[in-house]
Amino acid sequence: MSNRFVTAWMVVCVGAGVGLMIGQRHMLAHDDDALALVAANDSGFVRTVNVNGPIDLSNPFFTALGTNGRSCFSCHRPAEGWSLTPESVRRRFEDSRGLDPVFRTNDGSNCGSADVSSVAKRRAAYSLLLTKGLIRVGIDVPSPAEFVIESVDDPYRCGAPLTAASMYRRPLPSTNLRFLSAVMWDGRESTPTTSILDDLAHQSNDATLGHAQAVLDLTPQERQAIVAFESGLFTAQVWDRDAGLLHDDGALGGPVALSQQPFFIGINDPIGLNPAAVPFDPRAFTIFTAWSTERDRARRAIARGQEIFNTKPIVLSGVAGLNGQTFSNGATLPASFTGTCTTCHDTPNAGDHSAKAPLNIGLTDASRRTPDMPLYTLRRLSNGDTVKTTDPGRAMISGKWADVGKFKGPVLRALASRAPYFHNGFADSLEAVVDFYESRFNIGLTAREKADLVAFLRAL
Repeated sequence: MSNRFVTAWMVVCVGAGVGLMIGQRHMLAHDDDALALVAANDSGFVRTVNVNGPIDLSNPFFTALGTNGRSCFSCHRPAEGWSLTPESVRRRFEDSRGLDPVFRTNDGSNCGSADVSSVAKRRAAYSLLLTKGLIRVGIDVPSPAEFVIESVDDPYRCGAPLTAASMYRRPLPSTNLRFLSAVMWDGRESTPTTSILDDLAHQSNDATLGHAQAVLDLTPQERQAIVAFESGLFTAQVWDRDAGLLHDDGALGGPVALSQQPFFIGINDPIGLNPAAVPFDPRAFTIFTAWSTERDRARRAIARGQEIFNTKPIVLSGVAGLNGQTFSNGATLPASFTGTCTTCHDTPNAGDHSAKAPLNIGLTDASRRTPDMPLYTLRRLSNGDTVKTTDPGRAMISGKWADVGKFKGPVLRALASRAPYFHNGFADSLEAVVDFYESRFNIGLTAREKADLVAFLRAL
């Protein structure tokens, strides 16, 4: 690390009272140390706190409970926002010649039948994991469904039948789970009658059976231990390379303040699903309000970015799951209306949907396909309509035509540590994220507004 980063790390640790102890091990604040609770990234430092006590490395989260050497920790690393980054994957590939447990053909390779008999062939077989940190998710078309897969343009020539789809998605963070309203990008681990904690326990078992290729179910005790560990984790950027400490001078950045943020399902929901009947407040983010009058330019930029995120008018149209949608309380949104970023990212100071709201913002449209993605042609059975998509999304769970291309919005904290972004790694940087939304919704952001938004997102 540079002297500047070493100095910054010392300031972070002293100023925040950080004890970097995991069991009996002193963990360094270095992005090469996968277990670091304070870790460097391009924007500064990210930090994790565990409100349930010291981290116990004997927790089944860290244990290979299947048959292929994987554990939860294989794809959920604290230095990477408890997700997985391509940079880390590439280091692990070089260190192990592509034999690290993360490299397994059941879902790590582009195709399950990939040839992995040599280093060169493994490099090709795991190219999506190496370049975008994507895991393959194979799901059968549900029965009954309102559509069929009519054809597939598959760059990997897997020869999969038209009764299933291989989709490539980023591992969601296993931190900040207190703010979840749905589990998994497509919500497949969520049910209407169970709590998020129950859903996470079910998901931990499914992940072990699938990703780790376990033969036996997890015991109830193992499931609860994993959920107790995950639900105690809070992760956020704690130091910014330009603005310094993010909990300084009245700001409320970092994971400690985040861990104290109130949340319940429907909090600050924009269409009236808040059970407390409190009106929606578009100023969902208040972390850096105190910096709006700071003399420091970098801090003012972050505060301006927060204000843009909260209040910049956006004409929202053509978003399936939002425009024209009728919700459980009878509210129906028009085909086009003016909102803000927080219309969808409404959970206060976390930024995901506070109620279940899978949306199609156009990420899987054929027009945005990259050459490394398959393209599915779906045909609606009722009228013969067709759509081309790189990932059918929620529709592969519900079987509903209206759910094609829908995904949940993730918690936005610790973004700087876990590029690339969106479910399919479409944006390799936060600048690219802002550019996508500018292109998609024609917001009219100036160059300075884009820079301020990026500064704010990096500070989360």
